[in-house]
Amino acid sequence: MRISPLTPTGRANLPEIAVVVVGEARDDGFNASGLAGAHTNGSTEIARISVIDGLDYDAGAITAALCEALPNFDGLVFIGGQGDKVMPELARAFPDKRFAIVQGEVRAANLACYDVSQEQSAFLAGCLAAWMTRMGTVGHLSGHRVRPGLMARAAYLEGARLADPNVQVLTSFCGSQDDNTVTRRWADAQISAGADIIFTMLNGARQGAVDACRAGSAWQIGNALDWVVRQPDVFLASALARIDRGVERAIKDVVAGTLPEQPVALGLAQGDYVGVSFNEKVPAEIKDRLDKVAQALRDGSLSFARSYDGPEFEPGVMAEAT
Repeated sequence: MRISPLTPTGRANLPEIAVVVVGEARDDGFNASGLAGAHTNGSTEIARISVIDGLDYDAGAITAALCEALPNFDGLVFIGGQGDKVMPELARAFPDKRFAIVQGEVRAANLACYDVSQEQSAFLAGCLAAWMTRMGTVGHLSGHRVRPGLMARAAYLEGARLADPNVQVLTSFCGSQDDNTVTRRWADAQISAGADIIFTMLNGARQGAVDACRAGSAWQIGNALDWVVRQPDVFLASALARIDRGVERAIKDVVAGTLPEQPVALGLAQGDYVGVSFNEKVPAEIKDRLDKVAQALRDGSLSFARSYDGPEFEPGVMAEAT
């Protein structure tokens, strides 16, 4: 566990707030997207913020580490669905402190939850993949089986089915968000099985999938950040999710002591919290079709399932597709 202060010195009168991620803070992915909200003036002007990272994905170990650190903080904001197994115990153990989880679903009197609806952008990514595939097979690759990732997987598959009922989707959870060797092997396997577009929800291990796509001449659709501007030779699109705005909102409420009594959803209906960025290779006609889908999600005339219990793809096992 690492604790890294963000706020400039000289503001000793401000409350001390910890912002927590699992894995590496600088992961060029989900964690980096969320932590951008802790770096804003809106956050650092109202609190002395420290980032806690370097935690392995083990609920018991995370809970023990944070229990040790919490006496030094007035409140804590956890970023990621991994916190669903951790935050209730922390809230009970420290009833005099305020807590929030971003991309979680648990809440208590001193624990608020905020959820940027990244599954909506995943649904749009599924539509795009089905419309753009040349081979008729697309992939999905994620790491940890946490609620936001599972919901986004279900949305991606349903979006693909809506766009083309005949498209084949290979879906995998490889077990790691940060090991590039693992993600390279799983992405290679999906490409060998026929996927020419893979939607990835990864943190520090995205490069493994990038390398596989380059080697296999496959497109990738990223998530959270805008990967198209970073690597346009690999990324067909990126399913954007403004986790940073959810984190900034959570910090503000924790500092003010105005924790919402109900879960806070932040999606298309609430503003530009999610969306899709496009490579110039995506035709205008496809963008227009996707805009219509986004509008239907925004006004509630289109909905989709939040769960999936069908077959999954695993390297070395006969390919199974939905």
